[in-house]
Amino acid sequence: MATIELTNVTKRYGDTMALSDLDLTVRKGTIYGFLGPNGAGKSTTINLLLDFARPTAGSVRVFGHDPQDESRTIRKRTGILPEGFDLYDRLTGRQHLDFAIESKGVDDDPEAILERVGIAEAADRKVGGYSKGMAQRLALGAALIGEPELLILDEPSTGLDPAGARDMRTIIREERDRGATIFFSSHILGQVDAVCDRVGILRDGALVAEDTVEGLREATSAKTTLRVTVDQVPENASEQLLTYAGVSEVAIEDTTLVVSCESDVKTTVLDTLETEGATVQDFTTEESSLEELFMAYTEGTEVRT
Repeated sequence: MATIELTNVTKRYGDTMALSDLDLTVRKGTIYGFLGPNGAGKSTTINLLLDFARPTAGSVRVFGHDPQDESRTIRKRTGILPEGFDLYDRLTGRQHLDFAIESKGVDDDPEAILERVGIAEAADRKVGGYSKGMAQRLALGAALIGEPELLILDEPSTGLDPAGARDMRTIIREERDRGATIFFSSHILGQVDAVCDRVGILRDGALVAEDTVEGLREATSAKTTLRVTVDQVPENASEQLLTYAGVSEVAIEDTTLVVSCESDVKTTVLDTLETEGATVQDFTTEESSLEELFMAYTEGTEVRT
């Protein structure tokens, strides 16, 4: 079952094309990371889901409902952490949550929410004295009110220190495990790599890639770094390894060869060294990072199909 469905969605602002024939499906109970450079259309997509903007063409569905006709129904079932949210400096953290709980018509315990997001000790302090990270935790707590079926999180780790980011990832997983769908955008790629079931990459208003992180890695020309330690480096090892189409670079560090290659050539590299008389004592591989994959897709680096 899909929580979010966009079909052939186009959005124009005057002469500017923000989204172009976007098809996007987010399945119920998954964590979906939505990536893209500034101006790619991420915020526009979120605005369409919440009826803060309307498509020029195409269909938007959330829980099977059209946001244009049933935005209240959708928002009642959705928790939102927007980027650039505003808080009331004169209200305490508890008062913020009390207001949000009343607005949603639920009976959540504000103390429990504040404890969960790690700011229970600041419950009765005015928000004007909160740090940026504390304010971010409070806004996340507000998004969790009412056990929403969908969480829309726009840059949820903004302002968080490493411990706060770790807590945020834990909460996201817990929400997924209870059956919620999480849709979040982030420019901090490590956060996406750590928690997402699927990732979509947006470029110039179009979805240019969508898969698991591992699937994206396998589909690009991004390289694997293979470090091989041998008893002795065979003569002309570099020249011979570079004859293989999947090998782009070879460096020798004492008795270790550092080989940049495509994943399916790793075995060939090891076999060649042993055929040439070397004994492989150890080897490790370093897969391309999500940041490298992101650059491959958003800067037009070659992508295998």
